[in-house]
This record gives sequence, C-alpha cells and structure tokens, in this order.
Amino acid sequence: MLVVGAGISGAATAISLARSGVRVDLADLRSTPPAVGSGINLQGNALRVLRELGVWERLRQHGYGFDSLGLRAPDASATLIAELPGIRTGGPDLPATFGTYRPVLARILLDAAAAAGARLRFGTELTGLDQDGDTVAVTFADGTTGRYDLVVGADGIRSRTRQAAGIELTTRDVGMEIWRVVAPRPASVTRTDLFLGGPLYLAGYCPTGEKTLYAYLVEPPRHRGDLTLGEQLAVVHELSAPYHGPWDEIRASLADVESINFTTFRTHLLDPPWNRGRVVVIGDAAHTFPPTLAQGAAQSLEDAAVLTELLLTHDAVTDEMWAEFTARRHDRVRTVLGAALQHCRWLLDGDRGDIPGLHSSVADLVSRPA
Repeated sequence: MLVVGAGISGAATAISLARSGVRVDLADLRSTPPAVGSGINLQGNALRVLRELGVWERLRQHGYGFDSLGLRAPDASATLIAELPGIRTGGPDLPATFGTYRPVLARILLDAAAAAGARLRFGTELTGLDQDGDTVAVTFADGTTGRYDLVVGADGIRSRTRQAAGIELTTRDVGMEIWRVVAPRPASVTRTDLFLGGPLYLAGYCPTGEKTLYAYLVEPPRHRGDLTLGEQLAVVHELSAPYHGPWDEIRASLADVESINFTTFRTHLLDPPWNRGRVVVIGDAAHTFPPTLAQGAAQSLEDAAVLTELLLTHDAVTDEMWAEFTARRHDRVRTVLGAALQHCRWLLDGDRGDIPGLHSSVADLVSRPA
C-alpha cells in the first residue's frame, strides 16, 4: 500500500496499517521531515487517536495540557470576559486541549511509522496514477514506478494524488491571515486565551511546554507574507501592541525569534465519495479547516483512524466499504467545518456570536468516537 504525504494523517495511516502487518510505503515530496513550524493546538478527540496509535505517552512529555479557554477584552488590563470549561472530548484521562510544536508531533509520528515497519521515502513526488482492476500503477518524478493495492492521498491542500486521480476541488480564501510565533511562556499563561475585539479578528496564545508557547494574530488580508524576518517581526509588534496582560510579556520576548509563520485561512470540503476506485484522499487533501476551532488535525487523525479500521476489518476493498467510510466521515467533517466557518463569519462581521455554544456543540459531537 502507498500512502502519499508524511504529515499527520499520512503518518497515522502508515502506523496503523504497518503495525498490523500491511506493507506500507510512506512517500513525501519534501526532502526531509519537517524541522520548522509553528505550534499546534490538539483537542481531546485528536489525543484519543494519538493514544490509540501508541504515541501519546511520548508526546505528552513535549507539550502542555489544559482544561479551559479564556476570553479576554482588548483593554489595558486584558479583562477576563469569560472562562469556558474545556470538555475532555478524548475521555476523562486526557486533557481537553494539548499544545505542542508541529515538528515535534511530526517526528514522533514518523518515528512510530518507521518502528512499525513502514518504508519512509522523502524527496518522492507522485506524478501519475493508472488503475487496473485490483491494483494502482504509480509513477514518481524520479522515473521509478510501483504497483499497489491501494493509494491513500494524505498530501495536503494542494494534493498531487487528488489531481492525479482526476478529483476536482476548489479551495477558497476565508478572508483572514494569521501570524504565528513561538515565544517564551509567561508563568501567567496556563491555557489558551482569545482576545476578542480590538483592531484584529483574533489575538491569542497557546502554551506548548513548561517554558514555551505560540502566539497568533489574525488580520484582514494584506498579503504581507513575503517580508523579511525583521519586517515580519515589526508587523507582529505592531499588530500585538493594542493587546495587554500576558501579551506585554510575550511582545517583549520576541527579539530573539528565529522564524515567524504566516498563512492564509483557506477552506474546502470534497463532496463524497472521497475515493476514485482504489485511490482515496484524506486529511487536508479532502477537507481544509480554518483554525478557529482547532479541529483540523483532529479531523485528519479521525480520517486515518476510520479508514484503517475499515481496511483492516473488511476482507476486500468494496463499494460497501467506501460507503461506510463516507457515512462515518463526510457529515461529521461537514458539521465541524461548518462550525469553524461560522466562527469566522462572526469575526468577519464583527458579531460576537454564541462562541461558548458553538464550542460546546462541536465538543459534544466529537466526544463520540468517529
């Protein structure tokens, strides 16, 4: 079996299949595993899958768990407007939310995939697919070929697998851009706080360890991602200046940052089915989330969990199996994505909206395993 894309959903798929005795090639376009990147906020339903994969005990040593969400005002005192209790959607013995560093999560997942027996192939670009009955012939950019029983495209928002399979999907901008920076964690930061109001759509932070956090600032599109690091740092100082409380300490610590992550909020959702014959796409290749509910990684992990469960419990890859995969994934993803986009719409329209109710409804849904 071939899994294309060594990100979160691809590595998770490779772990589950390889440790069950399936021969798995895990191929990625990048020449090496990711070594840089911003923080990531994992909800309990993501942690549940990571525990099933056997990586949670290692990951928990490289992050920070917490059980509430703060909403603050953009005033001189960073007044706490509300404290929302976190719902432990992964179960009572997992934190509601866990902050960590993306390259750390990637390394842990890839180590587990290799230990399970998956063959990792970096610098490997898929260029063609040709299905013939019960197999898929694959061509790579270096001229090599392979034949597989199944191809899983977990290769992100611009998925080459999706394109090679002839699956059309339009990705659209939400209308927001985000700056993320890793910084020292002030002692007062013990959870995610979101600052509502002020000149930005959002200003927030998430602890990622005993001494670290990542902070983020969400602004209207200004297309400033091609600035130098010094220019980016000046932008972060400018954007964060109206926010206080822990933000004052965070801003003062930014002089030594080595990188700043800039991205645009984008979204898409592939109509069912997510497969074409024996080629299937999951994760960001099938659905891309704005980070307003921190469910992008969780839903990608759930894709991997459901797909591998079905592959390992069915005697053959059949239309019935794909129908079950669709039934268990598409509507759930659509509902969660819809809630994330609703949060974006409220921010874009300057409408406070029922944020606690929105978070609660999604937490209730994802508390039930996919």
